[in-house]
Amino acid sequence: MRMPRPSKRVISIWAASWLLAGCVSSGDTARGETMAVRPPGAPNGLLVELLTSPQLGIITDPWPEFGWAVPSSYGPTRQTAFQIQVSRDVWALGAGEPDLWDSGKVTSDQSLNVTFGGSPLADDSTYYWHVRIWDEAGETSPYSVIQPFHTGTLGEDHVAARHKLQVREVMPSSLKRRGDGSYFVDFGKAAFGTVQLDLPGLPEDAVLDLHFGEKLDGPGVISRKPGGTVRYRNVKLAVEAGGGTYTAAIPADKRNTGRHAIPIPEHIGEVLPFRYLEIKGCPVDIQAGTIRMLAAEYPFNEGASRFQSSSDELDAVFDFCKYSIRATTFAGVYVDGDRERIPYEADAYINQLSHYGVDREYSLARYSHEYLLTHATWPTEWLLHSVLMAGADYQFTGDIESAARWYETLEHKTLSALRGDDGLIQTKEVDPDVLEGLLRDTHSPRLEDIVDWPRGERDDYVFTPVNTVVNAFHYRALVVMSELAAALGKTADAADFQDRATRTRHAFNAKLFDESRGVYVDGVGTDHSSLHANMMPLAFGMVPEEHVASVTAFVKAKGMACSVYGAQYLLEALYRAGEAEAALGLMTAEHDRSWLHMLNAVGTTITLEAWDPKYKPNLDWNHAWGAAPANIIPHYLVGVRPLEPGFKKILIKPQLGGLESVSATVPTVRGPVSVRIEAAATFTADVTTPGNTTAEIHLPWDRRYGELIVDGKTVEPALLGDFVVIDGLAPGRHIVVMK
Repeated sequence: MRMPRPSKRVISIWAASWLLAGCVSSGDTARGETMAVRPPGAPNGLLVELLTSPQLGIITDPWPEFGWAVPSSYGPTRQTAFQIQVSRDVWALGAGEPDLWDSGKVTSDQSLNVTFGGSPLADDSTYYWHVRIWDEAGETSPYSVIQPFHTGTLGEDHVAARHKLQVREVMPSSLKRRGDGSYFVDFGKAAFGTVQLDLPGLPEDAVLDLHFGEKLDGPGVISRKPGGTVRYRNVKLAVEAGGGTYTAAIPADKRNTGRHAIPIPEHIGEVLPFRYLEIKGCPVDIQAGTIRMLAAEYPFNEGASRFQSSSDELDAVFDFCKYSIRATTFAGVYVDGDRERIPYEADAYINQLSHYGVDREYSLARYSHEYLLTHATWPTEWLLHSVLMAGADYQFTGDIESAARWYETLEHKTLSALRGDDGLIQTKEVDPDVLEGLLRDTHSPRLEDIVDWPRGERDDYVFTPVNTVVNAFHYRALVVMSELAAALGKTADAADFQDRATRTRHAFNAKLFDESRGVYVDGVGTDHSSLHANMMPLAFGMVPEEHVASVTAFVKAKGMACSVYGAQYLLEALYRAGEAEAALGLMTAEHDRSWLHMLNAVGTTITLEAWDPKYKPNLDWNHAWGAAPANIIPHYLVGVRPLEPGFKKILIKPQLGGLESVSATVPTVRGPVSVRIEAAATFTADVTTPGNTTAEIHLPWDRRYGELIVDGKTVEPALLGDFVVIDGLAPGRHIVVMK
């Protein structure tokens, strides 16, 4: 098709490349985009309202925010100024004549969360934008590719933008004909969707008998009674003489389509998690190319993250958990799996952190978080998780907008209304009016301490009115609120939250720590000490320095005495205590409380709701809260975390725990961080960071090392505990050698 050309206009080659491609890319073909030509040195990784592909979503904020990545491998590495242009007309934008907004040259290094400043946007409209930047030498980059975005109904009560769910076609990994019109199909991995068949030349009308399943009873035999909430479904598919393309209609499940469940969008239709398919009664041959799974998922960039190490087992665990995050986005909101399809705060928090670890994707986490602020659930700690989600949103995106809009609600979620004079909270004897206020945004009439789930995973925790785990979360929520208040310029509030946190920490250690044993008890009024009562304060930085060794030893001795949910905090605690070898051992274990057990013994390809059916008989096979290594590996083992919000300053603190080598790509909002490490007699770290950032590298220092070489120059080691610190590294590639 030949595109019409406008008269009397000169169109840049970059705008023309977009028009010829049919759409604009931020560099990610996996999100359904067509790759357009990007001029070398131009900004890339464009964002509108955190959407990497805003043409796949709807913007409802009348003042959307723009962002981009500054390249570090070619052209400018630090931005000193920018210019954004926005237009209704792509041709006008390409010609440098935007009809809506031209920011002009703005002297600023801000490359994220730049608020639109032009004429008001209109509802239900399409716009186009691009950006260029200036570097430290005053050189101007080319303009980026042109990116479109669409508005819906604009208003101050806007909701967080999100991409539209997509359908990914998955071809069979194997297809076996069994005779008499019967076939067994394995799609390799489970996903949420249905199946589509091309059936030409049908001699007559027929009804195919389709059997969908997640589990096998034996080779090629789908389990008809898999137990728990593991899925099996028999679906009849009517086909007509002459043939055509047919899509199986999945009947709705009463449990997961109730009033609290997230409905699947109409353009997707009802879905079912399955890996295997048996077909019976097909009168024509089926070939591998004529049958496909239609998998529903949020747009996902498979290439945004990568991890490979000297441990095949750890690599398998990372890939397993990464895929689990991708597959469980099928509802367009973080949900708890297929049994209920309801969002829960703790599930969503682990999902959020893990999504950040495997993709440069922040919109689904924000949408899910804000949804839960007004659709809260019943566990005490789950309400507190909402504050943690807000803190993670700000730290990983650098965007304070969501916290500003929901500030009063977040303050409410700290549960400060339950504080006693000593700063500790309790939930057993709550004034009815206070309880009603706390539950105003929930769909439950109760508030209940949970500690861990299912109940058998609590390490015999003894519940008392003043609960150690609950108060650890309360402390952490106060610290996060202090950080958010400071970012919003609410200085008095920030100081007040910090004061409350300090009082809580003091009372926590005074009343809940057993000096004689050097461990925390489960609550006031019991001398029982569980894993949970000790790993939570260790993970949240509540343990005084003089007690870290005893608490850490207790936590290590307990092993994986918690659920897949608790594993998030156990692994955080171990890494924060410098126990990388113990954490690695848990992630590569093969006993029945491990990820390799899920993969190899159970046979799932998406993380389970619990370690094994014997620990939770009604479990489902598709729970993202079981995918903690998807965030623990990039953020703690590889050690890439934000030191300043939005990765303005990047911490790279690898803790290999005995691994001989690691090679990883970790996504950030400013672009990928590449880390390659060889840990032998000579320790070599090869690190590449994105533009417009500063990096601080912490490497494990050993007494056998006598020399530190940074980018070819010998430098004096600056030690911090057991680590050597290299601070202030500019964007780009750096090679550090210790020998």
